[in-house]
Amino acid sequence: MTCLRCIMVLLLTAALPSIASAQLRLAGVFSSGMVLPADVPIPVWGSGVPGKKVSARMADKEAHALVAEDSTWHLLLPLGKASDRPVKLSVSMGEETVTCQDILLGDVWLCIGQSNMEWPVSKEMHWKAEIQNARQPLIRIMNPPPAGRNVYGTPFNDSLLDRLTIQRFYGWDGWRQCDSLTLPGMSAVAYYFAKRLVQDIHRPIGLINLSIGGAPLESFIGLDAMRGHSRFRSKTEGDWLTNDSLPVWVRERGRQNLGDSNARYSDDLGPNHAFKPGFAYASGIVPLAPFPVKGVLVYQGESNAEEWARVVEYGELFKLLVDEYRTLWKNPRLPCYWVQLSSIERVYWPMFRDVQRRLLDEVNHGGMAVTSDIGSRNDVHPRDKKTVGERLALWALQETYGRDIEASGPLPRKARYRKGKLVVAFTHAKGGLATSDGTPPSAFSIDGASDAPAYIIGRRVIIPSAPKTDFIFYGWKPYSDANLINRSGLPASTFKIPVR
Repeated sequence: MTCLRCIMVLLLTAALPSIASAQLRLAGVFSSGMVLPADVPIPVWGSGVPGKKVSARMADKEAHALVAEDSTWHLLLPLGKASDRPVKLSVSMGEETVTCQDILLGDVWLCIGQSNMEWPVSKEMHWKAEIQNARQPLIRIMNPPPAGRNVYGTPFNDSLLDRLTIQRFYGWDGWRQCDSLTLPGMSAVAYYFAKRLVQDIHRPIGLINLSIGGAPLESFIGLDAMRGHSRFRSKTEGDWLTNDSLPVWVRERGRQNLGDSNARYSDDLGPNHAFKPGFAYASGIVPLAPFPVKGVLVYQGESNAEEWARVVEYGELFKLLVDEYRTLWKNPRLPCYWVQLSSIERVYWPMFRDVQRRLLDEVNHGGMAVTSDIGSRNDVHPRDKKTVGERLALWALQETYGRDIEASGPLPRKARYRKGKLVVAFTHAKGGLATSDGTPPSAFSIDGASDAPAYIIGRRVIIPSAPKTDFIFYGWKPYSDANLINRSGLPASTFKIPVR
């Protein structure tokens, strides 16, 4: 084990509360009822007595390791095939044994983002119907509550302030099988994503939900990555609560929670808080690094979409996150699927959605779920999370699991001016374009403000009698009434593209 590996394992075991039997400890990602990754060697790690032998057994698989001088140990069990038959993991050191029961082998997806990813099934519009089918034994979730969840506009109490450390921020409390008791509190987006995967691929799906209501993207990115990027270095300089390179709303909420002198823990960047740059990354992402995840789901952006300066930088910031996660997991093809922000009366959201759309051309092995057709005019929390989760699942089914399906709604390929007409050609339009309500396509514009008449021919939209213009817009309103879809019923992304 290299020195770097020792340091990493020490951090992981320190950062995660763990299953323990006297001096033998397993990192907190391990518990009964979990999903372990299939088709790859299975890492198991923890702490123990230096020099002692640790043995792990699961079904017919076995591995051994010696506890290092720093009290950490790390071993790899041989890979196993995906299975819905529960198995037992036993880890022993001398006379001590820790056992995790009811383990399935399948795929584990990491879920990050803000309150729309946190949003529980019990508050989702399909809740009453879904509770009737709550028993989903192949879906397992780890949902560690972050310190301060749902505490806004008021100072944190002493118990919350005491949890604002890398080691205690997330309340790692074990895995849960999906049933009538656990379903209400699950992330609705993550649940519907997993349910669709299980239905289609019949494979156990685990979900690790590290989302934090209100958190900016900067919290989920490591400090070193931002410091090493010329554009984002300023985000890591000085007290984050007064740093103009960070979203204003985020800093205001941080000050409301921390007050003037309430902070227990701080460093050169100021007091610890969920919204502090790099804090969620250090508290939740790094401790999971040895644990292979199948991919990452991201529903984030609301806190970064309120100021023009934050909007225009978001694409590069998001790519930095993706690159860092792929480096951390040593997987340059790690899938990342994100949710495009919905429709709402917020001035910069059309531009922000377009930044997210353009990421499709810049992030390999990525995909985007469009949600502008299911937004709410005055509520940042649209209640239809089922559609969101299922659209994310389409990307995973196509890109990760190789299913021959359509994952995306129509996307603009090019726009040309020809003989007094604007012609917009689309990809993801097999079988031709259509509209969701059977009327002519709406929300096309040559000035970004007023609608222009349009009609469909195959995979193209024609805007007749149009003057020559530099750009064509679609759905370019904060609360969009756009209606273009493909034959799979998936909506087109809103956009602004140049006219050639």
